[in-house]
Amino acid sequence: MFFIVALTVFLLMHGYVGWRLIPSFNLTPFYFYLAFTIIFILGFTPLIPILLRINGYESKIIDKISLIGYTSLGFFTLSFVILLAKDFLLQSISLFNSFFNIDQTIDESKRAFIKKSVSIGIIGLTGSATAYGFYNARKGPKIIKQNIFLKNLPSEFENFTIAQISDLHVGPTIKKPYVENVLSQISHLNPDMIAITGDLVDGSVENLKTELEPLKEMIAKNGTYFVTGNHEYYSGVDRWLQETDRLGMINLVNTNKIIRKEKNEICIAGITDFRAHQIKISHRSNPKRALKNISDDVVKIVLAHQPNSIHAVHDSGADLQLSGHTHGGQFFPFNFPTKLANIYLAGHYDHDGTQIYVNRGTGYWGPPLRLGIPSEITQLCLKKEMM
Repeated sequence: MFFIVALTVFLLMHGYVGWRLIPSFNLTPFYFYLAFTIIFILGFTPLIPILLRINGYESKIIDKISLIGYTSLGFFTLSFVILLAKDFLLQSISLFNSFFNIDQTIDESKRAFIKKSVSIGIIGLTGSATAYGFYNARKGPKIIKQNIFLKNLPSEFENFTIAQISDLHVGPTIKKPYVENVLSQISHLNPDMIAITGDLVDGSVENLKTELEPLKEMIAKNGTYFVTGNHEYYSGVDRWLQETDRLGMINLVNTNKIIRKEKNEICIAGITDFRAHQIKISHRSNPKRALKNISDDVVKIVLAHQPNSIHAVHDSGADLQLSGHTHGGQFFPFNFPTKLANIYLAGHYDHDGTQIYVNRGTGYWGPPLRLGIPSEITQLCLKKEMM
């Protein structure tokens, strides 16, 4: 059903772009049909590698097809949005002129020239935006710093730093060089602790093991903690939990670990993905179990992939939730529908006394585009809230 819906949406979107742009160039019949054939093929291209991977086929050639398909999807998505906005605007103007009986007569040769010029302009604009967004996505994440003030924070943990990465999505288009860049930036931060809040991978352990090997060097003195995201469940969660363990990460599957300094401590808990039970029943997300037997006066930090876990995390008595999943919308205008699907989109919020920070994604998913919404590694600094 997902593929039927996705394919229908992709073909309609690609077809609309072709319908609104190609006729304005007055192509010969051969090139006219060739252009539509290419657009039709590009409509299929993003889904072909996904279907192949689901059926166990993974290779460098398939990854190249993914890069082409996802990049073209980004271009057609931006073109679709701009064309839709343009057509809505022109239709509104036409209705306005008709209502007030304003003469709209334009010479046919001028009309054809305007259509062609607008089409060229739209292709130039979306092409440039795609190229710029591609560069922003592929260059890697930026460091975003955020202070977190907590009432019960022991003085020993003042300025305790957490480097958070989320949604790295190592897979068809994000490979070892990108991972090495992330490792280098975190090494320079030298955090007290590292939190990985899910969607680390898109693919099998067999295909991606080498790509993630640099993460074996991603070490913090108080540990590197990992929780599952939805994409781990699509990629074989049990095998990936074994692999993250091999890489030196501490897997938190509805469990917690205590970090001690002298006589004081804080609790780092982790829960499975918000919808994990739909694929693996035993992995149903359970914040209360994760924080079982933890005293009320101990600072409790919960790693939870999806921001929508905040309701149950708040009820469990946690002080802070670290999440990802949304990518911040990844590129305009998809931040708006992404916000509708998630209680919080990106950045720092207070949810009835439980704080939450939502990472915008250290990598990207699907189209390699970042427009106005950067990939990030978050440097969180814990501070005691002054009374």
